Amino acid sequence: MVKKLYPDAASALEGLLFDGMSICAGGFGLCGIPERLIDAIRDSGVSGLTIASNNAGIDNEGLGKLLRTRQVRKMISSYVGENKEFERQYLAGELEVEFCPQGTLAERCRAGGAGIPGFYTKTGVGTIVAEGKETKMFGDQEYLLERGIFADLAIIKGWKADEKGNLIFRKTARNFNQPMAGAAKICVAEVEEVVPAGSIDPDSVHLPGIYVKRMIVGSPYNKKIESLTVRKRETA
Repeated sequence: MVKKLYPDAASALEGLLFDGMSICAGGFGLCGIPERLIDAIRDSGVSGLTIASNNAGIDNEGLGKLLRTRQVRKMISSYVGENKEFERQYLAGELEVEFCPQGTLAERCRAGGAGIPGFYTKTGVGTIVAEGKETKMFGDQEYLLERGIFADLAIIKGWKADEKGNLIFRKTARNFNQPMAGAAKICVAEVEEVVPAGSIDPDSVHLPGIYVKRMIVGSPYNKKIESLTVRKRETA
């Protein structure tokens, strides 16, 4: 059996990082993000990165750490609202941003992983998203051609995996991690727990181990809250 489990994030990424590379990063907000792998990418000093991710975390958390250190050249994202540094760099012309509707971004990554170079969608027709893109009429409806995304590296976060890399995501963490895994030449996963091979019910596997080439255990984690909202205490 090929040994997929590495002792830490730095060793799992060894030989995979280079300046100017493209990365598909899983997660949704601060949920299900590959925190240890992001830290290792930051510490490596690699630069000029193009990153496809739903968002870029928040200031100094998640991918926001790589923005703060100016290691990112371009973001392909659907949402930037919680990251002020992301917003500042974009408005200042310091960061190239390719805005992409959320469902379209997920499908672009899924398509890339399936070997599909492009697909047509109605989403974005008649908006700034359509600028410079090919359109085609199907019946009496206009559609945009969107390109599949296939990166040099995918980094994802799972809940539980077995020794062969068969992986389960937990709740919201399943968003974007699953399509990102196939949308790159190599996928590195960090998980909270690794169990013996055969102990996960095959029907419960969200991502087959064939997609996961390297893996680390990243726990324990401190659950960070993206935007804390509390109810005011009622006065007597």
